[in-house]
Amino acid sequence: MIGFVLKMKLENHRLPSGRNLLFWSIGVSFLVGLTFLVSACKPAGPEEGLFPAPNAPEPVYSAAWDSMLTKEIYYDKLLGMLAGAAIGDAMGAPTEMWHRNDIAVQFGYVDSLDMVLREGSPEGPWEDNLPGGSTTDDTRWKYLMGRYLIENAAGADSLDARNFAGYLVSTYVKEMEAVKTIDAFAPEPLERQIMHMAWLQEWAKVAKPYRDRDLDAYIYALDRFYGGEMSCAGMLYTPSVGAFYPAQPEVAYREAYRLGLFDLGYARDISALTAAMVSVAMKPGIQPKEIGIVAAYVDPLRYHNSRLVGRLAFGAYRTAIDIAYRAKQEPADPEITEPVKLRNWKRDPIYYRQVQKAYEMLDEHLQDIPFHAAEINLINLTALEFSEGDFSKAIEFVVNYGRDNDTVAAVTGAILGAYWGYSRLPQEWKEKALKINRDELGMDLEALARGMAAAGYRGR
Repeated sequence: MIGFVLKMKLENHRLPSGRNLLFWSIGVSFLVGLTFLVSACKPAGPEEGLFPAPNAPEPVYSAAWDSMLTKEIYYDKLLGMLAGAAIGDAMGAPTEMWHRNDIAVQFGYVDSLDMVLREGSPEGPWEDNLPGGSTTDDTRWKYLMGRYLIENAAGADSLDARNFAGYLVSTYVKEMEAVKTIDAFAPEPLERQIMHMAWLQEWAKVAKPYRDRDLDAYIYALDRFYGGEMSCAGMLYTPSVGAFYPAQPEVAYREAYRLGLFDLGYARDISALTAAMVSVAMKPGIQPKEIGIVAAYVDPLRYHNSRLVGRLAFGAYRTAIDIAYRAKQEPADPEITEPVKLRNWKRDPIYYRQVQKAYEMLDEHLQDIPFHAAEINLINLTALEFSEGDFSKAIEFVVNYGRDNDTVAAVTGAILGAYWGYSRLPQEWKEKALKINRDELGMDLEALARGMAAAGYRGR
């Protein structure tokens, strides 16, 4: 523009003088300033040195409902997910965080839903010494997420993380208000309700600033959430998200990732992958080996490209395959296989040696990725691969290995329960888990599954 003005003036063969010169100078100065301002406001491109920023996961609206997944099959798989998780949780609850040697001494080989002989706690069972089939927060979280989905996500194309945070805060406030209504001389009712409130206390401290859009407070709260550990937080509830988006692992991943408000880094990826595994497990006609491999191809945020480290969840999947394969190369001749040293063992001695070999190899890999979510993910994937999808073998493998066995078994049970459906789960286990959770703990998993099926079914 400046060049154009000068060209026009020069073509007149004379420069302005006097007052005209003053106006002419002011005009040129204005044009120069305007040009500079426009230049400064222009968005900088890559050639100007700005780094590309990772995008937040976008909602996925186009995934079609699997035509083979009728409403009846969907309900059966939904209830299978909930019952399978409850079975795993209940079988691991009596020995949560034990070493496998201690389990062997006290229980022998665990293959039933034993009494939960332990004190109540906010994260554990809420009552002392509950009957077999009783569960912990691992089932409560799947139940709570199911309730949230029924009440807030029916017909929704995507989930709202801030709305989810508000739901948790309001639930916590209700539990807190309930404490104030207790009027009893005996301490037990008050202690019980305080325990209910304390279960959500850590979570509410993170959810509230997120709901309120207070970024600094949210970051500080997240860094203090259970000590800042890369915990298994999201893995407790994302199986319900996966079941809400069946046979759509990419959608399930994105929605679970969006609600992973309590997870850090790789732990958030693992929580979202847990939802994706449940989702793909609900697809009719797949094989068990198609479940764990989602860590290879469901990756909308490109964790595979993480610098120096890569995707830890995919590394765990490869390790699980290696452990399962090598453990099963143990000698097949019973005469050269060491005798079974485990009380209550009902399977053949060859399988016993293979299980022990798999446990030994798992021990060797626990420090490869020493944070809680990664350890759970590795044990879960190993159980899925080693059992080749057999529900009973997978749950028993996890529970008898020890560590955080109720949480791992709840995840493994949710995945394989979704795969087989409720109708094909072990009869005694599933009936006991449903009855105890309904009659003793107030969680009607059948009613929850009906509600989730009604809210989530989008087939025709």
